[in-house]
Amino acid sequence: MAYAHTVGATRHVFDDLRTLMARATPLRSGDELAGIAARSAEERVAAQKVLADLPLATFLNEAVVPYEIDEVTRLIIDTHDAAAFAPVAHLSVGSFRDWLLSDAVDGTMLAELAPGLTPEMTAAVSKIMRHQDLILVARKCRVQTRFRGTIGLPGRLSTRLQPNHPTDDPAGIAASLLDGLLHGSGDAVIGINPAGDNVAQVTALLQMLDGVIRRWDIPTQSCVLTHVTNTLQCIERGAPVDLVFQSIGGTEGTNRSFGIDLALLGEARAAALSLQRGARFDDGTRGTNVMYFETGQGSALSAQAHHDCDQQTIEARAYGVARHFGPLLVNSVVGFIGPEYLYDGRQIIRAGLEDHFCAKLLGLTMGCDICYTNHAEADQNDLDTLLTLLGAAGVSFVMGVPGADDVMLNYQSTSFHDALYARRVLGLRPAPEFERWLEAMQITLPGAPDRLADALPARLAGLLERAG
Repeated sequence: MAYAHTVGATRHVFDDLRTLMARATPLRSGDELAGIAARSAEERVAAQKVLADLPLATFLNEAVVPYEIDEVTRLIIDTHDAAAFAPVAHLSVGSFRDWLLSDAVDGTMLAELAPGLTPEMTAAVSKIMRHQDLILVARKCRVQTRFRGTIGLPGRLSTRLQPNHPTDDPAGIAASLLDGLLHGSGDAVIGINPAGDNVAQVTALLQMLDGVIRRWDIPTQSCVLTHVTNTLQCIERGAPVDLVFQSIGGTEGTNRSFGIDLALLGEARAAALSLQRGARFDDGTRGTNVMYFETGQGSALSAQAHHDCDQQTIEARAYGVARHFGPLLVNSVVGFIGPEYLYDGRQIIRAGLEDHFCAKLLGLTMGCDICYTNHAEADQNDLDTLLTLLGAAGVSFVMGVPGADDVMLNYQSTSFHDALYARRVLGLRPAPEFERWLEAMQITLPGAPDRLADALPARLAGLLERAG
C-alpha cells in the first residue's frame, strides 16, 4: 500500500510501510549507506506526518519483512496479544504518542500493554518523539528480572563488570575484577568477552568467576560472552553456567549470520534452566531469567539481511526476539559497529534513547553499552551526555570498563567511575542484594574497602592459577 503527503507544491509518495518508516527516521549514516534514508528534511517531515496519522493496527496487517520468509516476523505476529492491545487499538501512531505521554498512563498500564505491542509499533512512535518524550515514557516503564539479584527496580542503576583482557591473562582479569568490585560494579553481571573463543578456555573462565562469586558469596551472576553453541557444550561438560549469552538481530537472515535461529535459543534457555543455579528469594521464588542478549543498530545491514528496512526498526524487532525468551539482561551496544551506521555523537545519543525506549515499552529490562569506536566522530563528552540522559530515563544497567577503554575489544565505553557519577548525580543505588553485600564487606563507595582489598587479591591469584 502506498502512502502520500503534499508539502506546498510537492507530493511525497512512499511506496509501502517499510519505505515510510525509513523516510520518517531521524538521520543516521547507516540508512544513508543503505540508500533508504529521506532525501531531504522536507521528505522526512512529510513521512513523519503520514506516520503520525497511521492507525497502529496497520502494523498487524502489513509486515515490513514478509511473514512467509522470516521467522522473526512470524514470532512477532503469532505471539501478539490482542487483548493487551485492545486499550490502544483505536489509536493512530500520533495519538498513541499523546497517550503514552499522558499523566493518566503509569507503569502498571504500560506493563499490561507490552504484550500487545509489536516492535514496529514502538519503532514508529519513537520516530515522531523528541528526546524528552523518549526519556519520559521510558522512565515510566519498570521491568524487573531476577537471577541472584533483582535488576530494574526504581531508584537503582546496575552495572556489568567487564574485566576483558586481550590475551585472557588471569592477572589482568583479576586486577580489573578487583577494581570493579571495589567501585561497586558488577551487580548486573560479571561478564567477560573471551579473547580465545574455545570451549576449554571458556570453561576455565566460567570456573574462575564461579569460584570468586561462591567464595565471597557475591549476589551476582557470571557470563562468558561466547557463542551459544559453545555455552551449550560447556553445560554438557558440567561447567558452572549462570547466563547464556548471544548477539541477536531483528531478521531471520541476521540471526543466521550469527549462526543461530529461534530453536537454538530455546534449546539453550532450557539447558540453562535445567541447572537451577538461580537464587531462592525471600518470597520463595527462584531466579529463572537465564539469558543475556546484546544487539546493535546496523547488524542487519552488515549481514545484508535488512530487507530495505531502516536500522532502527530492525533493531526494535530484535527486542521482539529477546522478549520471547525472558532474559535477565538485554543491552544495545549502541556505537560499537562504527560510524558507517551511527556517524557521530549526535546519532549515537539519539539511537541510544530510541533503543532504550523501544525495549522498555516492549517489556524488557534494558541496559546500554554507551560506547563508540575510535574512528567515530564522538568522544567521552558525548558518552557523558547519553549516560546522564539514560540514567534519567531509568536505564537498568550500563557497562563498567576499567578506565572506560576496553583493551581487548578496542572501543570506548563507560568506566566504574562513570557509574558512580550517574548514581551520585541521579540519586541511584546498586541492586538491593548487591548493596547489602557491599555494606557487609565494608565497602563504602567509592572506596575504603577494608576486608575485600586485603584478602581478595590472594584468593583471586589462587583461583586464577587453577583456572589456567
